[in-house]
Amino acid sequence: MNSFDFYNPTHITFGEGKIAELDNLVDKDAKVLMLFGGNSAKTTGTLDEVKAALGQREVIEFGGVEANPTYETLMQAVDVVKQQNIDFLLAVGGGSVIDGTKFVAAAALFDGEPWDIMLNWGTNVTQAMPFGSVLTLPATGSEMNSGSVITRKALKAKLAFMSDHVFPRFSVLDPSKTFTLPERQVANGVVDAFVHITEQYLTYPVNAPVQDRFAEGLLQTLVELGPKALTDPKDFDVRANLMWVATLALNGLIGKGVPHDWATHMIGHEITALYGVDHARTLAMILPGLLDVRRQAKQEKLLQYADRVWGITQGSDDEIIDQAIAKTREFFEAMGIKTRLTDYDLDTTSIDEIVTQLEAHGMTALGEKQDVDLVMSRQILMRNL
Repeated sequence: MNSFDFYNPTHITFGEGKIAELDNLVDKDAKVLMLFGGNSAKTTGTLDEVKAALGQREVIEFGGVEANPTYETLMQAVDVVKQQNIDFLLAVGGGSVIDGTKFVAAAALFDGEPWDIMLNWGTNVTQAMPFGSVLTLPATGSEMNSGSVITRKALKAKLAFMSDHVFPRFSVLDPSKTFTLPERQVANGVVDAFVHITEQYLTYPVNAPVQDRFAEGLLQTLVELGPKALTDPKDFDVRANLMWVATLALNGLIGKGVPHDWATHMIGHEITALYGVDHARTLAMILPGLLDVRRQAKQEKLLQYADRVWGITQGSDDEIIDQAIAKTREFFEAMGIKTRLTDYDLDTTSIDEIVTQLEAHGMTALGEKQDVDLVMSRQILMRNL
């Protein structure tokens, strides 16, 4: 296991009824901009509950943050921050709203063109506004990390940034707020969290049994509880455990001291930017093919994954790996998520466009050993047709 530092200042308050804690978490004299997505936060009563918890504080609403938050929309929020002298941001929604709020927090205080934040992976962010979140859709882990992914429609670009300045000060996690989620979003959240874990786990051994067992336990929990969330959507315990898994999947802990492989995400981002496919569904259509193409480089961890997550031990190494990849694909399909490009009306012409975008955005050396070049990315995409 490699040496590392672990820094995560986000305060988590978890459980039913915890939105009431906002009165203690937000400064009494704060002028709050509340960011959210569509109408569901209003129709379910969550926004009213949040506003009631904020009491006499002045609250300005900013809705319409997209499922893939766009630079164009978020810059409108930045304008509101400046015009209204906002001093605290509150994201109410899923990872997209929280990601968007992180960008607003950084962009509002940024000296220069805010898109440069994305072009520099956030290394040029030196300060950000304080913000918190009320999570309603567990999936991305954005409620407890310092990463954000933003789309610029005009450029068909979907890029990420990270900065220690954009950790949420707090996040409120009430599992009961997930009861009204559409089945599609529940499934997306489970698959998103699953792939987050595999990209920090399915690389190569570095003598990190604690991280390995932690990751494997989280994967087993998703495999066990994911389908139950679809068949029994009002089961509080199922929703609570899935919410906590999604947070732990990408709050930085399981990835400390071990190599990462974010190639699935980087390729998936280009598919979303080009064709508008749900983020989690792009991951489901990329990961199985990536594991197949890179089976030799990942052999030791793939065999471990097959044994510890799926209980597969019989057969040759290649047969065991084949079965593990098939089980992964079957799990995604069982969650109602198709795993082939053709399922989304994508073909070889689409692959050409995706590879062109990867090159344009400098995604030419991906993976834990930076050996996933454009040729290999094309092979991965072709394997998933």
